[in-house]
Amino acid sequence: MKGTLAQFRSYPGTVRLLMANQFTINLGFYMLMPYLAQHLAGTLGLAGWAVGLVLGVRNFSQQGMYLVGGTLADRLGYKTMIVTGCVLRTVAFAVLGFVDALPALIAASVATGLAGALFNPAVRAYLAADAGERRVEAFALFNVFYQAGILLGPLVGMVLTGVDFRVTCLVAASVFGLLSVVQIRALAARRPTDERSPGERTGVLSQWRTVAANRPFLLFSAAMIGSYVLSFQVYLALPLEVRRLGGDGEAGTVAVAVLFAVSGLSTVLGQTRVTAWCKARWGDGRALTWGLVVMGLAFVPLLLATAVPVPGGGAGRWLLAALPPALAALPPALAALLLALGQMIAYPFEMDTIVRLSGDRMVATHYGLYNTICGIGITLGNLLTGVALDAARAAGLSALPWAVLTALGLACAAALYGLHRSGNLTAPAGPAPRPVTL
Repeated sequence: MKGTLAQFRSYPGTVRLLMANQFTINLGFYMLMPYLAQHLAGTLGLAGWAVGLVLGVRNFSQQGMYLVGGTLADRLGYKTMIVTGCVLRTVAFAVLGFVDALPALIAASVATGLAGALFNPAVRAYLAADAGERRVEAFALFNVFYQAGILLGPLVGMVLTGVDFRVTCLVAASVFGLLSVVQIRALAARRPTDERSPGERTGVLSQWRTVAANRPFLLFSAAMIGSYVLSFQVYLALPLEVRRLGGDGEAGTVAVAVLFAVSGLSTVLGQTRVTAWCKARWGDGRALTWGLVVMGLAFVPLLLATAVPVPGGGAGRWLLAALPPALAALPPALAALLLALGQMIAYPFEMDTIVRLSGDRMVATHYGLYNTICGIGITLGNLLTGVALDAARAAGLSALPWAVLTALGLACAAALYGLHRSGNLTAPAGPAPRPVTL
């Protein structure tokens, strides 16, 4: 941890601020969002479809507007979009705690998602610009702060929601309000490129056509969709498997909490070491490939626990039946650990590759389109995973979803290796303009 803090202090002030900002953003977001469904269904008594609608429009507004947020960041400046997003989320979180009409809840939920679409591409583009040659290490440290916020946020939210959900909303809104003030005062206004930037002298549609014509970037985005589908199984398939193995009681709840703790803590404690090790031995292409291989292999423990036929079920399942419910979650916990390791390997090089493939031009727009593509992939992937889990268990083929997810990871790894070998992960030729501080 001392090494991580020393590395943090070695970066310029803006980079340190952006990392601290991301921790605070996730702290505020995750202290509220995990408890929103409970508030909507319990306190407000909304029907299940209404709860699903409120949560769904938040996700859709964020994923669907990433491209717009990135485009605006490249045209209006990174700081403008970061501050705008934080102010918008301040208002939206405050509203969520004090309205009960469905239209108002939907509007606040949409605003919450739009806020994320505005500041997320801008934060990453700003970080890439100011970290310079240390981008890979900066994104590794950025991921540490990102995961730390995810870990701490639900714990703070649990305490606050125990008092009143409105208190949680007000505290979360206050966090974003304070963050807005700090960024207004401390962040330098930064234009993405010099005056020759296509985003400065052309229209939005022309800007989008330029990014859409970047074939290596689009191929890379498509190859990385699988990594997001796999990583999201920490929130979908793995908790369902924990409940199946450990039951729905208190032990199952504890096991699910352990699952998230394993995923988050491993990143906080190991990210910078993993990145340093990978950078010393591999280039970007190999690190991305091996990251996807590890993520695919993360589902092998679940496959082994269900796929070996013996009377009454798989051999792994028979052994698990003899364990206490919490220990029955060991295969999903091991899967979560391997998924986290794969993400630790790939994430910093993934973020760096997007900047390189953009040629350091319209970086936020590239991040925005990338997030939109992967967001669509997550939605479709989760839908198909849920259908596969239900159908496979109904047919007595519980190992099939894990085999498919493993195959998906290995297929994406093969695609990345092919892009690496063919030179499609190399930066385009030509000089890159330097960012300009206003």
